Amino acid sequence: MTQKVKITQIGNSVGIVLPKEMLAKLRVGKGDTLTVTETPDGVQLTPWDEVKQRQLDAAEMVMRKNRNLLRKLAQ
Repeated sequence: MTQKVKITQIGNSVGIVLPKEMLAKLRVGKGDTLTVTETPDGVQLTPWDEVKQRQLDAAEMVMRKNRNLLRKLAQ
């Protein structure tokens, strides 16, 4: 689904308004949180997933603590 949205002024910030159809496809509504992920083609919006975020945080911590070991394994 490709749709054009406009950037609009919201107080001292700017934002976009997502059409109803897009919100329904994402299964989100007013007050929900989205995750914005940078991809090679731009950005991707997905519903916020607390469990997934905790898993990503744990993986990042393991990678930081074991950076040298992981680098050697990759060789």
